[in-house]
Amino acid sequence: MRLTVLGCSGSVGAPGAACSGYLLSTAGHRPVLLDCGPGVLGELQRYAEPIDVDVVLSHLHADHCLDVPAMLVWRRYAPRPATERAVLYGPPGTALRLGAASAEIPGDIDDISDTFDTQEWQHGSEVSIGGLEFLPMQVNHPPQTFGLRITGPQDQVIAYSGDTAMCDEVVDLAQGADIFLCEATWSHAPDERPPNLHLSGYEAGQIATKAGVRSLALTHVAPWSDAETILAEARSTFSGPVDLVRAGQVFDLTA
Repeated sequence: MRLTVLGCSGSVGAPGAACSGYLLSTAGHRPVLLDCGPGVLGELQRYAEPIDVDVVLSHLHADHCLDVPAMLVWRRYAPRPATERAVLYGPPGTALRLGAASAEIPGDIDDISDTFDTQEWQHGSEVSIGGLEFLPMQVNHPPQTFGLRITGPQDQVIAYSGDTAMCDEVVDLAQGADIFLCEATWSHAPDERPPNLHLSGYEAGQIATKAGVRSLALTHVAPWSDAETILAEARSTFSGPVDLVRAGQVFDLTA
């Protein structure tokens, strides 16, 4: 079970840095793209053929989903276009949101069902995709957002916070995870962040400790934030290994 970081810039892109996108792969199965923010399609091409991946989305903010319309162009018009639909899971309204973004005329909705079989997450209902088990749990972030607990073929576990503020659900989904891929958009300084929207490094470390995870991987750091401060905050509240993820980083999980 492999996790490859395609993009990890929080809220907006940064110079040379794509927004949220992570490639999950396990032997003998189609790779799964976890979130697809601006810049992610370009990075995906380093590792996989875009028509050969399935897609799951945590939520429908632009920085997590708006390279899917570009993927539609690739799947429809590349010299080797897709011949069958890919799986696309997301929150309720995913097909409408992406259809509006892809439409050629303002106000129209592009019917994306020619290339994606779109399904909607249900809180607490596990789904099998690409040899992996995905357990979606709704977390504390507007619009409707799902964190994901992802279990591999040898019971390896990646927990992905999605975007969230503090809530019990993100602690639950991270319980005992091998890797907790957790957003830490800002530092904990109260004058630097709106309340009840995203996590600080301090809070990410607190959640990792409560959940008893094996390692913490911080992501979604905004370009205007001080990444080293966020990393130090997380290390002050979690005693295990802490990474500040970067594009191109690979995590291999074995039994």
